[in-house]
Formats: sequence, C-alpha cells, structure tokens
Amino acid sequence: MRWTFKPKPDSDKVNHLASVLNVDAVIASLLVQRGIETFDEAKTFFRPSLDDLHNPYLMKDMDKAVARIEAAVSKGENILVFGDYDVDGTTAVALMSSYLKTFYPNVATYIPDRYTEGYGVSFAGIDYADDNACTLIIALDCGIKSIDKVAYAKAKGIDFIICDHHRPGDELPDAVAILDPKRDDCSYPYNELCGCGVGFKLVQALAANRNRGIESLMPYLDLVATAIAADIVPITGENRTLAKFGLEVINNSPRPGLKALLQGVHKQKLTISDVVFIIAPRINAAGRIKHGGHAVQLLTEYDVPRAEFYAAEIETFNADRKGLDKLITEEALLQIEQNSDHNRFTTVVYDENWHKGVIGIVASRLTETYYRPTLVFTKSGDKLAASARSVKGFDVYNALEACADCLEQFGGHMYAAGLTLDESQYPVFREKFESVVAESIDPELLIQEVSIDAEINFDDITPKFFRILKQFEPFGPGNMTPVFITRNVIDTGFGKTIGTENTHLRLFVRQEHSAQQGYAAIGFGLAKKAQMACNGDFFDAVYSIDENEWNGAVSLQLRLRDIRCEE
Repeated sequence: MRWTFKPKPDSDKVNHLASVLNVDAVIASLLVQRGIETFDEAKTFFRPSLDDLHNPYLMKDMDKAVARIEAAVSKGENILVFGDYDVDGTTAVALMSSYLKTFYPNVATYIPDRYTEGYGVSFAGIDYADDNACTLIIALDCGIKSIDKVAYAKAKGIDFIICDHHRPGDELPDAVAILDPKRDDCSYPYNELCGCGVGFKLVQALAANRNRGIESLMPYLDLVATAIAADIVPITGENRTLAKFGLEVINNSPRPGLKALLQGVHKQKLTISDVVFIIAPRINAAGRIKHGGHAVQLLTEYDVPRAEFYAAEIETFNADRKGLDKLITEEALLQIEQNSDHNRFTTVVYDENWHKGVIGIVASRLTETYYRPTLVFTKSGDKLAASARSVKGFDVYNALEACADCLEQFGGHMYAAGLTLDESQYPVFREKFESVVAESIDPELLIQEVSIDAEINFDDITPKFFRILKQFEPFGPGNMTPVFITRNVIDTGFGKTIGTENTHLRLFVRQEHSAQQGYAAIGFGLAKKAQMACNGDFFDAVYSIDENEWNGAVSLQLRLRDIRCEE
C-alpha cells in the first residue's frame, strides 16, 4: 500500500480551535482538516440539527414540482412513482409513495425489471402508466437523460417530474419539473444529495406547503440514511445531518420492513458501515436476483407479520446473490490470470453466461484485487452490458464519456457506472478504454493508498479522546474515519491469523515506552503480514480506532490498515 499523510493544518488555527473547544491538538487538527475552524462550525458539526437543512424551494423547479403534484391531487389524477432497482431508487420510491399515500390514495409504484427493461425510465414503465390511466410520473434516481422516454410519455398525455442526482447531458428532458442539484442552472447550496435525498427535498417542500414541519418527516429518514450509505455519497453538509438522524430512526424506531431485515443482528448501535454491509446488500438483492419491487414492498409494509415474510423472502434472494457473486468472481479471476497482460492499466472481462445482477459486485471485488479501473461484461438480450468500478482519484465516468462513440448508452458517477454496447463494438471499446485510461491516469493511483490523518502515541488514546472521536460519526466520503499511525509497536506474543481461510490477522500490541498496556488489533485481509508482525520486531502500524462487541461486552480495538517494519 502507498502511505500518504494528509497536509498538516495551520498550527495557529489548530491551537485556536483546541483552546475554544477545550480539546487536545490532535482532535483540533482533525477538525481543521475537515474545514471546521470556528466554534460555531464545530457546534454544527458535533450537534447537527434538522433546522440546518436547506429550504427545498432553493432547488430549481421545486415550485413547479409541488404545484403539479397538488394539481394532480385536487383533480384526482393517478400518480405513478417510478424509480431505479437499486437501494437508492427503491428507498426513494418507498419514501415518495408512502408519504403521498398519507393524504392521497391514487398512487402506484413501478420499478423496472433489471433484465427486460434495464436501467432508468423505460418505455414499458410509461406504457404501464398509460394502461393504468396515470397522468403524472414522478421519476426518482433516474430520468435526467431520458429525453426520448419523456417525449414518448408527453405524446400520451403523461407529465414527468424528475428527481435525479446524476450528471445531466447537454439537453434536458421536456419534463414539468427537473429537480437535480447537479444542473448547471440550479443554485441549490448542496449538490451531493443521492436520489432518495432529492426525493426527500420534494417531500419536505410538499410538507411545508401543507404547513407541516420537518419533525413530521422523521419517520422517513431511515430510508434516506440507507440510501446515503448505500450510494456512497459524501457524508458532509446536508447528507451528514440526514444520515445522523436517519441512523437514530434505524436504531430506535425503524419501519417494520427494516426491523424484520435486522432480526438476528445483535449490535447495540448500528453505524453507517453496518447499513452498507448488512442492510444495503439485502435490499439490492431483490433487484439483482428477482425484482426490485420486492424491496419497495418490504419497505412500505406496516403489518409486522407480512414484513417478516417479505424480509425472509429477501434473505433468500441475498443467499442466492452471495453464491453467484462467489462463483462469478472465481471465474473472472481465472480469466484474468489466463488471459491478462499484467502491464495493462485496466481490467476488462466478459462472459455471456454471467448473471447481470451481480456483475457490479464482481467488478468491485476485482478492483480490490488488482486495483485497476474495472469493467465486467455479460450478455443482455442482443447487447452486452457492463458494470464499471474505479480506483480512488480516477473518474471512470469521464473515461467512458471519451469512449462514447463505441457505446449505446452509459451513466453513473466518478467511481461506479453502467453501460451497454453492441457486441461487435466490444474489442474496439476494450482497447479504446485501455488507451484512454493509460493516457489519463496517474500511475500512482494504481497502488492502493492509505491516507493518514495524524501520528499519535498509544498514550494519546484516552477515554475523552475516543469519546470525542465517536462524535465525528457518521463517517463516510468527505468525513472518513480518522486514520492514525503509531511507531515502535510490537506484538506481545498473541498474534495469529484468523478466519475460515486464515486471511485475517489478530494481534495484541503495545508501544515502546508507553504507559498503556496495549490494545487488541484486527487486520482484515492482512494475514500476509503475519510473519512481519509476529516475529518479535518493532513495526509501524496504521489503523483506525473502533469498538469490538463480543457477548454483550464492548472494548476498544485497533482496526489495522497496514503495518511496516521500521527501516
């Protein structure tokens, strides 16, 4: 791994903040690194409030969206809530439909089939709206590039409201309202909302229009926090506030569907990381294995026995997903080893029999293994479909845009995207993608980086220090878990590899000349460092600090990121 140190913040700013907050310099330094330099900024960071949320009417077209929905309600029109089949889309559909149904009954939902319709707004979905006399479609987490689909709907007398967070193209669809903070002509103060987050802003505006305060929307924040976590958007600003309060709902009073999904999870308090690794894969499994509509069904069910039935169904989908994921990853790794030129800057694999629902997960696994911008292709009808994943610091969406002449369609973000192309274009695209990446990527980005916030000693890890550190949560992009380095560390003789395949490393470490007795340390995937760590030599450890829960007891532990012998 490539160890990098974050720039040391201005010492005067650090000393000032340490003084006014009565915290040590390490804590103050972490805050300044995050752009927090005053008492008031620190107060907002440590004590987020729903009052911090921006006025939703600052978003371009919000007034038009609210007016069109209220007109539909007053005229008794049928409304179709349409969303993508992933976590962001299904939570957004659950949020919007369940909110509208609190005051209006003529609301239906539609999630496109991943395999027959593909990503985003579909002609089939519009035909469904037409067949069911729906004259308004609210599209969530999709639609910003659906120019032909929106025109098709308009010809049938169906209006569109689009709530999206993806980058718009040069032309916008002819919709009644387009809510997307990434629009060039939108001056909304925060542009990192996920699709469900944009949907929530519309709900917030509707509530305000009906003289309801933000507190009335608290029960919906479990859905928003789930989407924020799953979509890996920055946990800064408005997202951080929504995530924090959403986690409170998940931990204290989750909707029956989430509660049923969490049966058997014995943790005192779920974190954003738990949402990413426990809740999100299960919700995603519905759309990957069966149909995303099952996730909406689960998330909008208020009858407890029925919610438990739907959760058990989704648990089965998730088990199937895990099996496919493991099998296809093994096949892809074998294909790379047999065919790959290891001097390439990209990883591109294809098998017509791979399950389209898990190629995104497989792309993530391959990126972790080879640390290259990665594409995993499979057959989808008479086309090829792929999921793309990238490495930190490289924009795979821009790379795909440079290859647009080979593609039928593509969309996504800096680190994750999807695309389709004609099979005849596959070899041409594969080489062009390699060429674009080779010419534009900094070779350093192909070595996995661990970014270190600060150097500390074990004596610095006091109860107060950790208590304040926990208040930095929720963690995520833009507010990552602080990573520390401590030098002259040694294992006390209890180090060993653990896990079903002995891939992890467990140590008990102490620091030379420290008054602390030491800490348990766990390094996931670091078994290869066992010989270095367990031979009685001193080493430098890079880690974050977290808690380990075991049989109801909670203890401090170090989450190792990497270790190196002193030179």
